Amino acid sequence: MPTHLLLLLVGLAAAVLCHYLPCQLLVDQPALINYLHMAGRKAMVLFLIAHVVATAVGLPGTWLVVSGGAVFGLVWGTILSTIGATLGAIAAFYLARLLLRNRIERRFSQHKIMQKLNQMVSCHQFHCVLAIRVAPISPFNLVNFLFGLTPIHLRPYALGTFLGIIPGTAAYTWLGESGLKAFRGEGLTQLMAALVCLALLSLLPLLKPQK
Repeated sequence: MPTHLLLLLVGLAAAVLCHYLPCQLLVDQPALINYLHMAGRKAMVLFLIAHVVATAVGLPGTWLVVSGGAVFGLVWGTILSTIGATLGAIAAFYLARLLLRNRIERRFSQHKIMQKLNQMVSCHQFHCVLAIRVAPISPFNLVNFLFGLTPIHLRPYALGTFLGIIPGTAAYTWLGESGLKAFRGEGLTQLMAALVCLALLSLLPLLKPQK
């Protein structure tokens, strides 16, 4: 994909988002949740575009996922956040590859860490992406750009990202849904369960397979 076309698409998505969604809402979660509740049919589209743009430019997206749970519930919130984050991750991947990869290769191609990373990614593309994405504590936006600097192909990157982020996305979405219910005085059981689920997912990188 040509660089100018990708930049045009991301810029167009950002322009559409800013036209329909006040920019200040992107840093005000309660106001964003309230706005989406009142947005009617266009709420899902705006939420999806917000995810794509935020992820593409490297803005933290966890609060968006939590907001999705509060607005759309566990099922639709997880679906929309997973699709939006994956599309945004693909955009960030391409931006890094088209704008930075050649410069990084010229400067660090002989570096041992870069050589090991490229070798690992080349041999186990899908499984490498999947393993990194499953843990919700991994720096999602940073990983998007780093993968763009490697020789990994788009298909295993996109598929590994989509499948790998589902557990963490569902947990954060559940946190948003249960947090809103707890705020309304409907009980803390679901909120505590969501927090436990997130804690267990965060421990996954510490688990070593038995040989």
